[in-house]
Amino acid sequence: MKLLAKLGAGLLAFSGLLSVVNPSEAEACTRVVYHGSDNLYIVGRSLDWKTPIPTNIYVYPRGIRKVGSDKPGAVEWTSKYGAVYAVGYDGGVTEGMNERGLVVNGLFCKGTVYDNDSTVNRPPMSMAMFTAWILDTCENVDEVKALLEEHNFSLGGATFDNGTVSALHWGVTDRTGATIIFEFDNGDIHIYDAGDYRAMTNDPRWPDMTAIVNYWEKIGGTHMLPGTVSSPDRCVRANFFAHHVDETADADLGASICRSIVMNASVPYTYLIQGEPNVSSTQWRSMSNVRDLRYYFDLCTENGCYYVDLNELILHKGAPILKLDTSELKNVAGNANAHLRKNPGFTPMY
Repeated sequence: MKLLAKLGAGLLAFSGLLSVVNPSEAEACTRVVYHGSDNLYIVGRSLDWKTPIPTNIYVYPRGIRKVGSDKPGAVEWTSKYGAVYAVGYDGGVTEGMNERGLVVNGLFCKGTVYDNDSTVNRPPMSMAMFTAWILDTCENVDEVKALLEEHNFSLGGATFDNGTVSALHWGVTDRTGATIIFEFDNGDIHIYDAGDYRAMTNDPRWPDMTAIVNYWEKIGGTHMLPGTVSSPDRCVRANFFAHHVDETADADLGASICRSIVMNASVPYTYLIQGEPNVSSTQWRSMSNVRDLRYYFDLCTENGCYYVDLNELILHKGAPILKLDTSELKNVAGNANAHLRKNPGFTPMY
């Protein structure tokens, strides 16, 4: 009883911070990095939104000339690496993994402002292509840091889902398991080394989120963990379990372990809270195995969890762009390379 009273007093004192960082409207996504053995790292994430976001899988080879926006003077590049992308509405890259094992995931973060007076006139870069640009041109987190620190771009883009602005922050993990998180704050980019934190969600911003995680680590998680669908609660749970599951070198078992952690932090499909019309339920989950270059996809309304194996695909310059239409894979599980079809590529929603 004394322990419960002490915990209750601590939680009450902590509620002031939670009331600030836990808004009533939730755009919920969760990202977790599973650390296995024998250099096995798997990045899992959930994509949560209040309405379905049709998402298809594309594989792009090296050597394709791309442009970041349809505005004059936009960022241009030629892809150095082949990559697999998850593309929402067939118009914008949500996340992906390249052939070097670099993974980039965008998660919602309210209050994000990408530009200020000093950045707005830099070369335009659309949100639809921003993640692709990083995956196409960078091999590891150090190269991503260098690209971001140069900050020779102005980020923006079209709205979606009846006017929603894509206010995001990003998690980046490379083949060594090194992870960074970067956020835009009124046009300034803040880059954080994730260290041994193995999960991220949405709000609050990363420094405040780590304070919440640290608080719960002092309590421990064996007998008590926060259980709501709020962003801080999901981050605390995912981080705890990512540190307390078994390590394996087996790719399939590792993906299953990672998937189970993400599912624990997911929001049940069609779940609603009275008075919170924008609460988001999980639409799909992905797992990116950076060692074996397998990109797993788990659509919540379908029966199977399948993966694209980049090791088995031709990614050299001149190879075809491939698309996997997720709406056609109702009961597919395991390797889905046979379901990839040649495609001209998606049309960016600039």
